[in-house]
Amino acid sequence: MTTMTVDAPVASEPPARISPRRTLRHGLTLAWRNVAQLKHSPEKLLDTTLMPIIFLLLFLYVFGGALTGSTHAYLQQLLPGLVAQMAMFATMGLGTALNEDIHKGVFDRFRSLPIARSAPLIGSVLGDTVRFLTVMVVLVGFGSILGFRFHTDPLSVLGAFALAYVFYLAVCWISVLVGLVAPSPETVQGLAFIWVMPLTFGSSILVPNTSTMPGWLQAWTKVNPVTHLADSVRALTVGGPVGNHVWYTLAWAAGIVVVTFPLAMRMYSRRA
Repeated sequence: MTTMTVDAPVASEPPARISPRRTLRHGLTLAWRNVAQLKHSPEKLLDTTLMPIIFLLLFLYVFGGALTGSTHAYLQQLLPGLVAQMAMFATMGLGTALNEDIHKGVFDRFRSLPIARSAPLIGSVLGDTVRFLTVMVVLVGFGSILGFRFHTDPLSVLGAFALAYVFYLAVCWISVLVGLVAPSPETVQGLAFIWVMPLTFGSSILVPNTSTMPGWLQAWTKVNPVTHLADSVRALTVGGPVGNHVWYTLAWAAGIVVVTFPLAMRMYSRRA
């Protein structure tokens, strides 16, 4: 009687390194999770729905008559600037949501899945696109009711909002970093305002002509990336020279991602 030995099947081991293509696929899957959550909790978009309306009404009717003598004329300058401001403010909710997920243990479950380590963070950023789109639709829609009109061709207008979206995605990584550093969801908003306020209000968002500002503030506005974004959107939507503002905006966006993405991944490894 002969005894036959059968080799046990060797279990396939997971790949040591996940390809960028699979990483993107994992990130998009988790992004859809964030979008699906909004269907069940639409109140999470309440701030992004009301913020553009409140800021537009306040700035238009408080500063419009004093700065240009006409609210209609000021609206043509203000709304493109608010595109840049709203892109900044819309990122703040991302850090809060991320911090809440970490405290609830959601990211601990993500780490047990055979997915790319960066996929949860990439999914959070890409899923926040809904917040950006909501802000822009409300802002432009309400501005059009008040009398705002585009003065350039559709391709230029599309380029303006595409540029704002690229910059928005880059700034989202700062919000991600803040959400990972903050000890609790309640402190995220406070930390976010510390860096958002100087960037937004120390720029050309509300006043396209910054020559009347003090010298130190003019120097800040010239290097401020939000100024370059606001001037780019203003030129692409209502006309005027674009100059190098688009390239400065893209360079700033790339620089922000290069610096904040590795830091965010390092903090995520420690927190999650």
